[in-house]
Amino acid sequence: MLVLTGRVPGPHTRNDERGTTMTGVDPSRLDDQQLMKELETIHRTRHDTLLYGSNDALRTHNERMAQLEGEYLRRNPTRPVAAGRTREGAREREAADTTTPTTPGT
Repeated sequence: MLVLTGRVPGPHTRNDERGTTMTGVDPSRLDDQQLMKELETIHRTRHDTLLYGSNDALRTHNERMAQLEGEYLRRNPTRPVAAGRTREGAREREAADTTTPTTPGT
């Protein structure tokens, strides 16, 4: 019986300058729709990888997420930012929370 361990090199893997293996297509080669699909997938699997993945799996996940998010930001430097997702918006939310009276027991 033949047992394979590790990854079989192919067009989906390449070595980067540090000698580690990157899995997946280079994000710069993905079209916008493919990039969004990859981002949705990696964000959906993040929680399980954090909780149950090996250290290597988490490191690989971190690297791939950073590559995909970096490519998204490169392509969308003027993306819309929700006011509530800024520091100022968070401060306003916090100030509103402290001035809103609360009813005990609710």
